[in-house]
Amino acid sequence: MSHSRLDVIARTVEKTHIWLNELQDKLCAPDDRVAYHALRAVLHALRDRMAVEQVAALGAQLPLLIRGIYYEGWHPHGKPLPVRDASAFLDLVSEYLARDSEFLMDEPRVVAAVFQVMRLHLAPGEIDAVLNAMPGSIQQTFFGVS
Repeated sequence: MSHSRLDVIARTVEKTHIWLNELQDKLCAPDDRVAYHALRAVLHALRDRMAVEQVAALGAQLPLLIRGIYYEGWHPHGKPLPVRDASAFLDLVSEYLARDSEFLMDEPRVVAAVFQVMRLHLAPGEIDAVLNAMPGSIQQTFFGVS
């Protein structure tokens, strides 16, 4: 096996740790397990709320290991879910957090923190595309845009 293949794996593990550490700091979480569960829940809620083309566009921008987390368990049939407002989006995030984590988390804070980390690492146009895929009430509630 060549070193370049191992370098790809090492780089994606490093990038994933960077994302998780930043998220852990933003959430004041006790450990990176909390950050992982928060990231996974928000990515899955976004994924399940967007059209298949938008899901693929965002997935292409994510680091390899985080892309695997994003797509884990995804079934595009029946998507996007009919989540039309901020409350329903938070309910979806809450549902995904409950499946994954024994930690109680403040869903609005989790969503904001994940988007802050995504903004640090993804192209601005990609974040704008994700936001534009969300109903106006979600954009306004979490991101102050209309």
